Amino acid sequence: MATVPVTKISSSEGARPVPVIAMGTATESSIAGIEVVTPSILIEAVKLGYRHFDRAAVYQTETPVGEAVAEALRLGLIKSRSEVFITTKLWCNSADRHLVLPALKQSLKNLGLEYVDLYLIHWPFKANQEKFKLPIPNECIAALDIKAVWEGMEECQNLGLTKSIGVSNFSAKRIEQILSFAKIPPAVNQVEMNPLWQQKKLNTFCKENGIVVTAYSPLGATGNSAWGHNRVMECDILQGIAESKGKTVAQISLRWLYEQGVVIAVKSFNTERMKQNLDIFDWSLTEEELNKIDQIPQRRHIYLIGSMNTEHNDVLAEIDAELD
Repeated sequence: MATVPVTKISSSEGARPVPVIAMGTATESSIAGIEVVTPSILIEAVKLGYRHFDRAAVYQTETPVGEAVAEALRLGLIKSRSEVFITTKLWCNSADRHLVLPALKQSLKNLGLEYVDLYLIHWPFKANQEKFKLPIPNECIAALDIKAVWEGMEECQNLGLTKSIGVSNFSAKRIEQILSFAKIPPAVNQVEMNPLWQQKKLNTFCKENGIVVTAYSPLGATGNSAWGHNRVMECDILQGIAESKGKTVAQISLRWLYEQGVVIAVKSFNTERMKQNLDIFDWSLTEEELNKIDQIPQRRHIYLIGSMNTEHNDVLAEIDAELD
C-alpha cells in the first residue's frame, strides 16, 4: 500500500494534515443520477492507499462515499473516521445565506457522517434552480452575495460540521474580497490546474495568503466528453519526458503538480491507473524537464463556464474574464 504525503491547511483545530492526493468522484453519469462510483471502487482505493476523497453535492456520490467509509472501518482498513479526509462542496442552487447550513446537513445525512473535513463554495455564482442541471441555463444564473454566503460557511465551521472551509473556481480578486471581511479565511481554493493551465499567479497569491490550492482536472479530465479534453495526455513535451523517464504522461503531470506544492484531485476507477497515480513520490523532475514544461502554451478549459454562452450573461462574463 502506498503512503501519500500530507500538507497542512488551516482549520478549527489549527494546522491540520490533508493528503496531497485526493480521489475525485465526479463523472458525467453520476451527475446525471446514474451510479458509477460504487463503494467497492472506493474500498479498493483505500486498500491502495487513498485517504482523501473529493466530492460535491452536484456529483451525487455522497451515499457510496459514506458507505465506503463505514465498510473500511468494518474491515479494519482504517481504525477511525479521522484517518480519511472528505471534501465536499456547496452547489450553486444553495448559495444563499439561509441555505448553506441546510445544504451541508443534507450532505452529512447522505454521507452518514457527523462532519466533513473541508467544505467549499463550488462556484462564485448562484443558480436559481431547484434541481441539478448542467449546463445551467443562463437565465438561472445570478450574482453571489459572497459576504452573506461566507457567513453561512463560517457558521458551518463554528458548529463543527466541517473542520475547514474554502472556495473553488475563485479568482484572486474574489478571494481578496472574502479576506477583507472574513472572520475565518479560506483554507483552500480548488481550481483547474495542470501543465497546460499552470495557474502560476493564482498559486503564488494563494501561498502568500496561507491558502492551499487543490488542482482538479490534473490530466485534463481525459475521456470525459462533457467537460474533458485530451490535450494533456497528447502533449508532445509531456510524452517526451515520460518516455525518457519510463513513466506515464499522467505520472509526469501529477509529479509536476506535486512539485508546485498543491493538493491533487485525480479520478480513475481502473485499479492499475489508480496505483500508477500514487507512484509519483520517490522520483523527481529535473530542472531541464521543469523548464520544458514551463514553455508549454497555456490554455484554460473549465467545463461549466466554458460550456455556457458568457456573452449573454454579465455574471458569467465577469467570472470568465477573471479566470484567464
